[in-house]
Order: sequence, then C-alpha cells, then structure tokens
Amino acid sequence: MTFNQDEENEDNKIKDKLKQKTWNEIRSNDSWGIFKIMSEFVNGYESMSRIGPCVSIFGSARTKPEDKYYHLAEEIAYKISKAGYGVITGGGPGIMEAGNKGAHRGEGTSVGLNIELPFEQHFNPFIDKDKNLNFDYFFVRKVMFVKYAQGFVVMPGGFGTLDELFEAVTLIQTKKIGKFPIILVGTEFWSGLLDWIKTVMMEKYQNANIEDLNLIKLVDSAEEVVETLDNFYKKYNLSPNF
Repeated sequence: MTFNQDEENEDNKIKDKLKQKTWNEIRSNDSWGIFKIMSEFVNGYESMSRIGPCVSIFGSARTKPEDKYYHLAEEIAYKISKAGYGVITGGGPGIMEAGNKGAHRGEGTSVGLNIELPFEQHFNPFIDKDKNLNFDYFFVRKVMFVKYAQGFVVMPGGFGTLDELFEAVTLIQTKKIGKFPIILVGTEFWSGLLDWIKTVMMEKYQNANIEDLNLIKLVDSAEEVVETLDNFYKKYNLSPNF
C-alpha cells in the first residue's frame, strides 16, 4: 500500500466518523455496542477469575528477540513463575512474547490479553491455550490487566506501555485498587521520565505529591523484581499461592 493510499484511507475514516447520523442510528449503534462490551467483560471475568495470583508485564511490541530487554523480560517472567506467580501480558510480540515465553519455560501460568490492531499485534505461541483472550476494547482489556494482577512489571516501551503504567499508578494513588508493587525495569530507560516527574511535575508545578513516587520501584535485574514482589507480600503476610 502506498503512502497516498494510507492517507486516503485515513481521510475516509475521519469522514466516516464525522458523517451526520440520525438519532435512531446513533441510539441503535450504541445499544448494540453495550452488549458487545458486556460480553467482553463477562468472558474476561469468567476466564481470569480462575488463573490464580499473577503479575502483569508491560512493554513494547517492537522489541526484537535479540534485544537485551527481551532476554531480561523472559528471565524475569521465568523467575516470577518459579516464585509462584503467573504472568499476564498483552499477548503480542516483543516484550509480551518474552514474558509469556519465560512463564512457559518456568511451567507457570501464561496469560495473553490480545487486542485487534491494524499493525504489530498478533498473539504469540507461548500463551496457555485456555488463557488466550481477545479484546476489541482497550478499556476492557486494561481492567483485566489490573483487576487480576498482584503486581506490575514495566519494561521499556512506547505510548501503550506508558498508558498502562500511569493507569496503574493513578488507580493505586486514588485508592481505587489496593496498593501493589509497580516495578520499572531499566534505569537507563526510565530515569529521565522519573526525574521529570519529580523535578517538573511535582516540585516545580506541585501537580502531584512527592510521596507518590514511593509507589514506583526502579530496578535492573530479574532478581530485584522477584525480591521486590516477595518483600511486599511478606510485609503484608501474603503468599503468591493464596
């Protein structure tokens, strides 16, 4: 497909979105959309409620198998599974594939929450066959990431990864969910963002409390990830195998 064709397709999509619809058309489309959303929630709840304690791993779909963060994500997932936790990923390639691969290698629970996208996304072969879920709606998928996780491991990624990170921080900060570990992996990748959050967003503009940074742990190794998870659950007298 040429650049001009891509541009034309985008123009057509915009025109379709802006096209005037009658009130009956809007009401009818919205009503059927509600049933589709409900079906995704019901299917997700029924499937995910049986998986046991898991850790969600976020990261870029574009990370190649030869990349150091791919290998690190696989090792983290392997050690997480050996420590008694299952692994939840977005089900696609890159870091997501590495996470499912590590969980599979560790003979642990390997969950994939896949979503239909025009590029990048296709489910990887390391997801347990009965735990490969497909979603049309990002917001339903995000609920599953958070609701059934006992921790969040965030590898280097793009806008989608940042979206998941800030969703988790916001929900914990506002006490909409319980306080779980949020672990950023990769000092070289995340340090600049954390510095900006602290010096600009918090100290200069005072748009958040400095204590909120305590919700986030920055590490560089698989051992540190498992240690952070274990220390958290020992503190609250919880076991990953509850």
